[in-house]
Amino acid sequence: MSSNYLLKTEPTAYSFADLQRDKETVWDGVHNPVALRNLSQMTSGTRLIIYETGDHKSAVGTATVLSVDVSNLKNPAVKLKAGKPLAKIITLAQIKSNKLFADSPLVRQGRLSVVPLTETQYRFLAGD
Repeated sequence: MSSNYLLKTEPTAYSFADLQRDKETVWDGVHNPVALRNLSQMTSGTRLIIYETGDHKSAVGTATVLSVDVSNLKNPAVKLKAGKPLAKIITLAQIKSNKLFADSPLVRQGRLSVVPLTETQYRFLAGD
């Protein structure tokens, strides 16, 4: 089980800037069974990278899980808190060209909206 994940969002629907403005939100409405399983495995304190899809296709910021409600496994509700914008935005092209992500579902399963990250992958994206 990973303690770091990447969450994809369509910025025209809900951007990282929206999350920063709101400070907290509930991340729900995910339908893919693998993504749902990934959401349900999160715990308080799980570190997140927020990735904007669409025209951006970039990792743009961080967030942290505050709580997870798995009472409805078909729609787990993950409450998260906004973190900081990344010091350096990392594009999908940069991710794909980095050997750290060769076996990552981020590259292999492009439509997966909740992607586990290794510690090394998280630190690379977060700029740690």
